[in-house]
Amino acid sequence: MKSRPSDPASQISAAEETLLDHRRNDTEIASSVSSEIDERNPRFRRYQWRVLLATMFCYLFFYTGRQTFGFAIPGISEELKITKETLGWASAALLWAYAVGQFINGGLGDRFGGRRMMSLGAILSCGLNWIVSFGTNATELIVPWAANGYAQSMGWAPGSRVLSNWWGHSERGKAYGAYVFAAGMSSVLAFATSMLILEWNLNWRWIFRLPVLLLLVGGVSYYWLVRDKPEELGFTPQRDEELPSDQESSPQEETGFAALVRRYRNVFSCMPFLVAAVAIGFQSMARYGLLIWVPVHFLGEDWKNSDTKWISIALPIGMALGAMASGWISDVWLKGNRSRVIFLFMSAAAACSVAMFLLPKHHPLGIPILFLTGFFAYGPQSAFWALCPDLLGRKNAGTGTGVLNSFAYGFAGFGEPLIGYLIDSSGNTSIIFAVVASACIAGALLSLGIRK
Repeated sequence: MKSRPSDPASQISAAEETLLDHRRNDTEIASSVSSEIDERNPRFRRYQWRVLLATMFCYLFFYTGRQTFGFAIPGISEELKITKETLGWASAALLWAYAVGQFINGGLGDRFGGRRMMSLGAILSCGLNWIVSFGTNATELIVPWAANGYAQSMGWAPGSRVLSNWWGHSERGKAYGAYVFAAGMSSVLAFATSMLILEWNLNWRWIFRLPVLLLLVGGVSYYWLVRDKPEELGFTPQRDEELPSDQESSPQEETGFAALVRRYRNVFSCMPFLVAAVAIGFQSMARYGLLIWVPVHFLGEDWKNSDTKWISIALPIGMALGAMASGWISDVWLKGNRSRVIFLFMSAAAACSVAMFLLPKHHPLGIPILFLTGFFAYGPQSAFWALCPDLLGRKNAGTGTGVLNSFAYGFAGFGEPLIGYLIDSSGNTSIIFAVVASACIAGALLSLGIRK
């Protein structure tokens, strides 16, 4: 039987495809060489660090707009006669609005750039905190506080996208570790400024007014100091990792609604990423259980004259150092194995939380163990955020970060009213640490399923 001659059109199509492959390979090689040259360029290196430090500086003040709530709870409860469970729902409203905002703003950060969005979010959050400070009932607190959650969501994912544009895979763990360190120090700043307001005998309303003025400064500064991509300053873009999700689209498809849909499709088709999303949900439930309710635990019933309130600052200090340490460990010791860092830190956080549950409030070991609880509970954050470009590619980094954060805060929101209810019904604030330990164990077990 004679073979049929091949179709001339298909021969032409195959030749064109081969030519395109050669051109694509040549472009990738040129991009790789140019990227390496830029990375050795002292001017590029200066701008690279300028972007990182400016992003850290701006986010250093973000938590003054949402993590001061725990210090206001005793005053609000006393003045407005609102139960702790209801105030837990107020905290949940912020976290869920933040989760929705992260899901949306991650994609918008990829589309429009992180610089404008991060600056706008900081300015809006400052204004909404002031509106909350004039609240006189539960509704007047919950509605603007939820809106503040959405404004706050305009910071993290867009800022992460800016960093992923400027920092490559080999240094990304350290860059994200530094970013999360700034977030951890933001918690320290939020705790310290809130406690100073209580020391000065100002009422709870000033907790929502004074610290956020720093956030306003950070947002304005960020807009003037940062550019979204190296190309905007004449540098070659960082070379993308070889991931299928990056390769399946042509440059012509990188704008418009179709590109937005493609990014979300790439994110939700990556099973290891979805496992990481559920794991960070439990990690964030533990984290916010600590951040919101540990101040309530150490302020006690006589919150105006508490002699233990400064103990709580050991928590955010531990968190800040844990974030920096885990990013360095994942890059240097574990060679980019993010899941192992997550498992080790979450397991240690569970053990420390159990110890805190068993210790009396005034025990001398409370401070170092609370420090270690924060260190291990928050440390995995830098590994989680580095997973976004690692698993999804740089083009989907902002979208992935937003989705990951939406899972994180969605889960965290469920923990707030639960802890408030348990405190109201039992009268025992140590119950916080039992909930935190359970969430840490769940997150550690899930992290075993994260594989690139």
